[in-house]
Amino acid sequence: MADLLWYQYLLIGLIFAWSGFVRTSLGFGGAVLALPFLLLVTNQPLVFLPIIAIHLLVFSSWIAWSGHRQLQKVGVEGSAPESNIDWKYLSKALKIMIIPKLIGVVGLLTLPTQVMTNIIFGIVIIYAIGYVLNRPFRSNNKYVDVVLLSLGGYVSGTSLIGAPLIVAVFATHVAKEQLRDTMFVLWFILVVIKMVSFVIAGVDLQLIHQLWLLPCAFIGHLVGEKAHRYMLKADTGLFFRVLGAVLMLVSVVGLLNPPS
Repeated sequence: MADLLWYQYLLIGLIFAWSGFVRTSLGFGGAVLALPFLLLVTNQPLVFLPIIAIHLLVFSSWIAWSGHRQLQKVGVEGSAPESNIDWKYLSKALKIMIIPKLIGVVGLLTLPTQVMTNIIFGIVIIYAIGYVLNRPFRSNNKYVDVVLLSLGGYVSGTSLIGAPLIVAVFATHVAKEQLRDTMFVLWFILVVIKMVSFVIAGVDLQLIHQLWLLPCAFIGHLVGEKAHRYMLKADTGLFFRVLGAVLMLVSVVGLLNPPS
C-alpha cells in the first residue's frame, strides 16, 4: 500500500471511518460493508483483511469492557440485564461453531465461493425481510439454528462474510440490550483464530498503517456510539427495522461483490 496516490489514502481513511461507525452502531457489518469499497480503491484483499481484523480485536474488546463498566456504574435495576453479554447463549453458540470455524481456517473443506455466497446471503435476506417488516423470523427448531451457526462459523473461518448470518440467528435469541456486546465478544474469539492463521501463513499484518487508520476508525466509532444509544432508546421495532435494512444492504453488497 506504499505506491498509492494521495486521494486513494484519503478514500481509504474515509472508508475505515465508515467501517468504525457501522461496527460500533450495530455490532457487525464493519468488515463486509467496507471491504468492497476498499477493493475498488486497490484490489488487494490481503492488505486490508489483517487491518480490519486488528480493528475488530481493538474495538470489540474495548466496547465489551466499556459496556461492562457502564453496567456497574448504573447498578442493578429491575429492567436491566445482569450482564451486558449473554454468556449462556454465547457459550452454546461457540460449541456449535468452533469445529466448522477451524475447518474453514485450515481449508479442510473447500466449497465453490459463488455457491457459498449465494446460500449465505439468500438466507440472510429472508431473515432481513422479516426484520424490516417488524416480524422477525423465530426458529422453533434447534436443528435449524445449528445448521445456520455451523455455516456462519465455517464462512467466518474462510473469510469475513459470515457475520450477517450469525447475527441473524443471535438476534432471535439475545436481548437487544445485550446483542451488540455479545457479538463483539464472539467476534474477538473468532478473529483471534483468524489472526493466528494470518501469522502462520506469513501474511503482512500492515502494522505501520494502523498508526493512521486506527484514528480514522476511532472517529467512526465515536459517531457510532451515539447512533447505537439512540437506537436502544427507540422502540424495539425501529431497532429491528434498522438491523434488517443493514442485513439486506450487506447481502446485496455481498452478492454484487463476491469474495475473491
